[in-house]
Amino acid sequence: MPARRPASTARPAAPAAERQFVTALARGLEVLACFRARDRALGNQDIAKRCGLPKSTVSRLTHTLTRLGYLSLDAESGKYRLGSATLALGSSVLARMDMRQLARPLMQQLADATGTMVSLGVRDRLSMIYVENCRSASALTLSLDVGSRIPLGSTAMGRAYLAVAAQHEREALLDELAALGAPDWAAQRAAIDQALRDYRGLGCACSFGDWQPDVNAIAVGIDAGRGMPRMAINCGGPAFQLSPAFLLEQARPRLLELARRLQQAARA
Repeated sequence: MPARRPASTARPAAPAAERQFVTALARGLEVLACFRARDRALGNQDIAKRCGLPKSTVSRLTHTLTRLGYLSLDAESGKYRLGSATLALGSSVLARMDMRQLARPLMQQLADATGTMVSLGVRDRLSMIYVENCRSASALTLSLDVGSRIPLGSTAMGRAYLAVAAQHEREALLDELAALGAPDWAAQRAAIDQALRDYRGLGCACSFGDWQPDVNAIAVGIDAGRGMPRMAINCGGPAFQLSPAFLLEQARPRLLELARRLQQAARA
């Protein structure tokens, strides 16, 4: 029986009647998507477990992707790394994200002023992926960088994205999260609902120890329009250093102003 897919790569199955859907292509893309920022290399067994696919299928997919340059095989270990063709695709996407260039200097100012880590992210299925990241030089910060994935439902960034998503998209994402069958889903859903209420009242979503017990963060969603993807920007770090009171009272006004300026600049 195939392993359950992790939240970072979970994707709903295409309806049988959807004739335009190419299953083989979708599986190949899922193999690429299962690689994470900190992975040095993955074997076919690792990939099969993450994607929920038979190892024999994964072996054919990795062979094909290697021939095309999307994966690179390490002859010694027999494991795969993302190849240069994948890098070219990612670079093209990032180059077209004008928001990163607009955001970086303002993000760095916020990080320095608050002693936090400030990150900009986009959604990929049931994860948020960092596309820009700024750290304060004077404080301890999390070991996350561009390309890192964090969960949609338990993080401030993911919850802020849900808050600004269209209702039909938000409901579909919540259904997908519920379908994962996590034993604590009822508690997770209650925390998400509270975060959505917080967003309406505070202008930001919160995650105080919900993702990791020692991490506190707040985040704001950004819908810049002009064909750009919805994004979210967070501000946080180690809980022993950044209390909920500090983030809400000191960092939140600055974060809200940053989000307002980015949205205004993107629409100009």
